[in-house]
Amino acid sequence: MLKGLGGLGDMAKMMKSAQEMQAKMAQMQDDMDSIIVTGESGAGLVKATATAKGELTGLDIDPSIFNGDDKEVVEDLILAAIKDAQSRASARAQEEMGKIAEDLGLPAGMKLPF
Repeated sequence: MLKGLGGLGDMAKMMKSAQEMQAKMAQMQDDMDSIIVTGESGAGLVKATATAKGELTGLDIDPSIFNGDDKEVVEDLILAAIKDAQSRASARAQEEMGKIAEDLGLPAGMKLPF
């Protein structure tokens, strides 16, 4: 009778899926604040802690590296630890996004906006 309306069910299903994805994305964003990663440099002499969003939350420096002559080395180690933490945070965030994509039945490796 009204053949053209058969797609309305599909549209409703798509809208529901979009709402579910939005809710999962919002939850994942909240979860990123509680996921902690640690980057390090100098064989663990400098450790930087960050959330999965990349926000630096802590810095642990072994006192043995403090020598007045090695100021530049210490600075480099600190920067390297922070960059490592940020890189790990980014990787963890992508991993979490991949889980959401998989739950939604999206193709593996599909990049979701973040």
